[in-house]
Amino acid sequence: MNAKKARKPKRKGRAYTQYKDTIFTLLFSDPEVLVALSNAILGTNYPPGTKIEIRTLKNALVKGRYNDLAFLLDGRLIILIEHQSTVNDNMPYRMLQYIAETYKKLHKRNDEYREKMFALQRPKFIVLYNGVKEMPEDVRILRLSDMFAEYAPEDKAANDGLVDLELTVKVYNINNGRNKNMVKCCETLREYCIFIDRVHEYGQTMPLEEAIRKAMEDCINQNVLKEFLEKHRGELVNMLISEYDWDLALEVRKEEGWEEGMERGMEKGRQEGMANERRKNARAMKAESMNPDTIARITGLTVDDILRL
Repeated sequence: MNAKKARKPKRKGRAYTQYKDTIFTLLFSDPEVLVALSNAILGTNYPPGTKIEIRTLKNALVKGRYNDLAFLLDGRLIILIEHQSTVNDNMPYRMLQYIAETYKKLHKRNDEYREKMFALQRPKFIVLYNGVKEMPEDVRILRLSDMFAEYAPEDKAANDGLVDLELTVKVYNINNGRNKNMVKCCETLREYCIFIDRVHEYGQTMPLEEAIRKAMEDCINQNVLKEFLEKHRGELVNMLISEYDWDLALEVRKEEGWEEGMERGMEKGRQEGMANERRKNARAMKAESMNPDTIARITGLTVDDILRL
């Protein structure tokens, strides 16, 4: 009996959309590497062999996507790290989802109903950015409270100056030459930055797949991530192409443009509605033989506008 052929992942444009791992996740899945990475980012001195418990979430978001890295360090710190090649100011909201799911998996279901308070592992929220778009700062601080909607005038009593929910994300720029002291403290991170920088460099003058293969050959020849690149050569190209899914990026930008257009249209409609309401009120006042100056003062219309009604 013939064995069934394995199905190949469907492609969207040039990118395999069913890959869930990224090169970053694959590279930093080794506990010893994670200890070194944690020390580099946090400025700590955890020794080799420190206990690492991987807590990366599966299917934390729709369409099979999940966070890049989540791990428990020495049983005390829960560290969530995202690697990004595009700027995203909504990371506090995403991290809020990640940490809620992570805590649910770390603790028993009935812990929250105990009378005595139980201890939560302290969280650290980190983004490592090395995209092509310029990020002028070495470190950016993103806060969940900055995403909250403004208080409405009628909510004055609720605006007590206190933040009822906060979450802080540190975004480190690890492009070539940025955060040098941090990058050099973790050899794997340093070599990863070199590899991605080569991909960016070659991607300016050649197709993406060709740029990735060229960067891989260069790094292997120069003993940069050599063992890792040789071991995973076949799957890494597809992973990186998936990460650089230009079609998806364009769709997001189209959607953002549509949203901006809708907001402008709604604001224009709101202004026109208010103007119509003022004219309607002015007509009613004029019909009652009110003074045009008084009508102008009440409605905000000009006297000329009122005389033309």
